[in-house]
Amino acid sequence: MVDCLIVGHNDGHFPTHVEMVERMGTDSGAFRDLALSYVQWDGTPMRALDIFNRLEVPDARGDTRRYHNFEFLWPTITYLGSFLSRHGLSFDYVNLFQEEKEEFKQKLAEKPLAVAVTTTLYVTPTPVMEVVRFVREHSPETTVVVGGPFVQNYGKQLSKKDLNALFTLLGADVYVDSNEGELALGRVLTALREGRQPRGVPNVIYRDGGEFVFNPKEFESNPLDENMVDYGRFSSLGNFVSLRISKSCPYSCAFCGFPARAGKYVYLSPKQVEAELDRIREHESVTNLTFIDDTCNVPKGRFKKILRMMIDKKYDFRWNCFYRSDHGDQEVIDLMAEAGCEGVFLGVESGSDRMLEAMNKTARRADYLRAIPALKKNGIVTHANLIVGFPGETEETVAETRGLLEEARPDFFRAQLWYADPITPVWERREELGIEGSMFTWSHKTMDADTAIGIVDDLFATVRDPHWLPQTGFELWSVFYLMRRGMNLEQVKRVVGSFNDAVAENIGRSKPAEISEGALAKLREAYRFTPAA
Repeated sequence: MVDCLIVGHNDGHFPTHVEMVERMGTDSGAFRDLALSYVQWDGTPMRALDIFNRLEVPDARGDTRRYHNFEFLWPTITYLGSFLSRHGLSFDYVNLFQEEKEEFKQKLAEKPLAVAVTTTLYVTPTPVMEVVRFVREHSPETTVVVGGPFVQNYGKQLSKKDLNALFTLLGADVYVDSNEGELALGRVLTALREGRQPRGVPNVIYRDGGEFVFNPKEFESNPLDENMVDYGRFSSLGNFVSLRISKSCPYSCAFCGFPARAGKYVYLSPKQVEAELDRIREHESVTNLTFIDDTCNVPKGRFKKILRMMIDKKYDFRWNCFYRSDHGDQEVIDLMAEAGCEGVFLGVESGSDRMLEAMNKTARRADYLRAIPALKKNGIVTHANLIVGFPGETEETVAETRGLLEEARPDFFRAQLWYADPITPVWERREELGIEGSMFTWSHKTMDADTAIGIVDDLFATVRDPHWLPQTGFELWSVFYLMRRGMNLEQVKRVVGSFNDAVAENIGRSKPAEISEGALAKLREAYRFTPAA
């Protein structure tokens, strides 16, 4: 019997997700935000990559396997699995729930001691509930453990009474409420092995009869250098690997609660990064890396050493990362290109220095105006992510952001409605700033959510260079995924542009209508693999 069967990601059934968000109101910020990410084809909501599957598009090698946004081994699995194995606990995994249900069913037939459900990207209970129900159907005696950001975020926001209701709805037996959680999960599994409840295990909530028992909380920190991924434990990594070379973030942006949850910023030395990359290189299938660290290039001196090491070792990887423009220079960018970097995610957030200061960002407009053209000149794809509506936002600051896009010309951009999150630093100033409401329904002294989402719609409809990066089911790594399947960058932009044009037909409508024949013809023309230039 395996001790723990880890479940990676449940992408869910997108049409069902659309229906759920639509029930919040078609004029809600949440729905209007979502509506920019799909078209309606024969009554079915379809995202950018879904179109490839609907058209059964063969890639450059003639392969018609399903296109999706998660064709990589989920990093939570590699880190959790390595930790458990290192501590004498056995594990197995199902990477993608929707793709691997038959395999999951077979593994459940072997009656694992526990199933661990990870929640890295979930903002609603539905994906968790679906996995829990599946386990109950096929192995009712298996203990179901749920942990990750979804549990931790609600653990900070809800009372014990409301958490009881949420945990009852989700249907699991044990919940891990921790900034990390590997140690807590290991302790839960040890208790289950010994035939007892996880009584007293820190950061754990467990079902005891009809109620949940809330164990004491404590800060969990698993040293990064002692918990490297053991890639030999995984039979196939595929082409894409996501890895981290640091934990947490040394900054405290006012819109982000991550540093407070994650603890002190720590990072691997260049030598430790080298050892990690050497282990990955032993898997000949791996061609692409995504560094998932929020601040990959901080501190700058360490980053330069890592880049020079990568150049000296002549790794064949192409890679992408998050990049802080105020912690780079021309030498860094030149080294990145030589070391194989093909793209960066830039948390630009605003083109207004006034807004950047209000957000407690350390970068300024001039940093982006220097970095973006330099990155592009070196052949590095750039994506600028923006927030619209943060307290202090006005039509004037939005105009500055639009001006930055027009002047710097990143390859891609995306503007997102500010999410009024009670676990972020700005929430402590809500009275001073006049913040009322929360999540996607809010107002403050300078703007409200309705105005902000109207601005997002306008940016989507009117800015064509840079290209809007579709918001759901498509990320920056999706660009490189399509490139590995045979497209060049301009062909990817053609796909994205045609999709966005089809979506834009619905701007101003209460909800997306059926795609027009003209837009559909443009999609058919764009969604083709042609010989790279």
